[in-house]
Amino acid sequence: MADRFLPTEDPVLESVLKWTVERDAKDVRRLLEWLPEARSTRERQALLERVRSLLAELEIALEGLDDLQ
Repeated sequence: MADRFLPTEDPVLESVLKWTVERDAKDVRRLLEWLPEARSTRERQALLERVRSLLAELEIALEGLDDLQ
């Protein structure tokens, strides 16, 4: 993301969205590392479903950050 000259209208929202992106990206990475070690199909499916929901949340947060610019 490019640096901006003026602060956003909602700096708290911007901080929350940035924190969400960082946290979700770390969580997705961790879940994908665990995927090959899953012991059952049900466990793999649960991990993948959580990854999908985090990716959806990431997309919303990134769109929110784009809207603030």
